[in-house]
Amino acid sequence: MEALLPRFRAAHTQVLGVSVDSVYCHANWAESLGGVSFPLLADFHPKGEVARSYGLYLDDPGITDRATVLIDAAGVVRHTASVTPAGRRDIGELAAECERLDRGDSGPVEDFSEPAGLPEGGLLYVKSSCGFSRAALLACENLHLRERIAVTNVSEDTAARQALVKASGSEQAPCLVIGGETIQESADIVTRLVEATAPL
Repeated sequence: MEALLPRFRAAHTQVLGVSVDSVYCHANWAESLGGVSFPLLADFHPKGEVARSYGLYLDDPGITDRATVLIDAAGVVRHTASVTPAGRRDIGELAAECERLDRGDSGPVEDFSEPAGLPEGGLLYVKSSCGFSRAALLACENLHLRERIAVTNVSEDTAARQALVKASGSEQAPCLVIGGETIQESADIVTRLVEATAPL
């Protein structure tokens, strides 16, 4: 899916992944795949509520079916397909279906514009054994930003800790310093990274 995102975007399709797993499971799963830059939605509480609304929640095992639902800009379900929880989707066929639906859509649609991007020279300060630092690092990995943002661990490098204090006025990490901005809350860091990389 990640490799074919340009085809989906060209077909005016916003790809979303939905499961009953938590955001933490999603972040680790995405990292294990080398990064997943499209949104992963946690249908976590109440568990499976979104899946239930599409008839895709499997009560006995407490999981969702592995299914695809294509919804048009008017909110109308245009295509559904299940491969069962053990199955595999054919992503090429799925992209072709989105392209077919896009060609047949007569309503107004807007092209995805390029992401805003990040300024050069970003630096992410992290601490060892810090869940908040781990969340910021996972966002960098999943959004394919590790080559654009340098990472330094203030728990292991005294000079880095001093540089963090100089840049932000405190030893709080994670801390993202980028384009003259200093962001010290992990949720705000993740939001900034997502906003910079998401198509508009």
